[in-house]
Amino acid sequence: MFTGFFYFLRDKGMKVGLSEWLSLIEAMDKGLIGASFTQFWLVSRMILARNEFDFDKYDAIFEEYFKGIKDESDDISEQMRKWLEKPEYRAYMEDLEKKKALMEEEGIPIVDNEDVLKKFRERQKEQDAEHQGGNQWIGTAGNSSYGNLGGHLGGVRVGGTTGYQSAFQVIGERKFRDFRNDRVLDNRQFQMALRSLRQFSTRLDIDRTELDIDGTVDSTCNNGGHLKIEMQKPRKNTVKLLMLMDSGGTMIPYTNLLTELFQSVNKSNHFKDIKTYFFHNCIYSHVYNTPECEYGDWIETQWLLKNLNGEYKVIIVGDAAMAPEELYSPSGNYRGPNDGYSGMEWLLMLKKHFKRIIWLNPKMAPGNAPWREAETAVKNTFSMYRLTVEGLKEGMKYLMLSR
Repeated sequence: MFTGFFYFLRDKGMKVGLSEWLSLIEAMDKGLIGASFTQFWLVSRMILARNEFDFDKYDAIFEEYFKGIKDESDDISEQMRKWLEKPEYRAYMEDLEKKKALMEEEGIPIVDNEDVLKKFRERQKEQDAEHQGGNQWIGTAGNSSYGNLGGHLGGVRVGGTTGYQSAFQVIGERKFRDFRNDRVLDNRQFQMALRSLRQFSTRLDIDRTELDIDGTVDSTCNNGGHLKIEMQKPRKNTVKLLMLMDSGGTMIPYTNLLTELFQSVNKSNHFKDIKTYFFHNCIYSHVYNTPECEYGDWIETQWLLKNLNGEYKVIIVGDAAMAPEELYSPSGNYRGPNDGYSGMEWLLMLKKHFKRIIWLNPKMAPGNAPWREAETAVKNTFSMYRLTVEGLKEGMKYLMLSR
């Protein structure tokens, strides 16, 4: 079973090499793990996960493979996780704070940890429904010793949001979810991904006045360890970006995501010029100045084609979830004019004018999904990437190709 874990990790996409695996075996031989399964999990992740991007992925694979023998106190079912992942209510949290203060004044003791864990395991086996309130089952907004958003000091928090911050153990928490490079982005991940554009900036044709760290290290090594300074030409941001973002309708669930992307791009110093416009479902004869896509608050798409040269890098963001007639019919734009051309014809005009265009999709279906005809057509027209850290990086690499 232990050797099988090595191949299971590789089958799931973890880049685990033989040297890392032998290091783990050596750690076990030297007693660094002992008889603790939790310690094995921690040490193995430290050795086998090469960077923080892989931590959450590794935890999920580890749980899947060892689920049958994993410590019971560390495991909750997916159904129970859904029951407990509830939004935080401000008014309720204010009541919790008041109750916490009163309990602390009265000196109410924290319950025995071992007894709580024992009862928690029993409840896991017995519980077959979602619970809110109450003082016995695993649930939310109750007074039992297990769940989340409850009114009990101490105990076990299972997923969800902390209330008193007094739980002695947290179960079902995935601390490294934010580090994954396949998760949908937020502002922090956008900023990290956009930093990678620095390596694509153009070198100025001037004197070498900037320290070349990598070149200095290489030259010093080749020089028998004697320091040899290497200089390089400074970079200059020459990239011009046009961003077109789908707004409204099926994109409403991604409003916060688009806001994060918009803010991140505009805060970035990686571009010489940035222009951002909006559309609804598909691009037609006009694009809008604001995400409200109000009638008349727009500019002509032909203006973009006449005034922005083909060197602009174009990022289109949208789920491509439109009816086929919105894409193919000359009258498919029900919100405004289209000047006699179908949505697909306008998209092809953009593709012909601009040398590099990518389409970022927050919910891109794998392959060519027959039930998503419009998305498949767009995917066959533009290079489409899922709107994740990794997808954004791959898309940027494509944008910066010279041909």
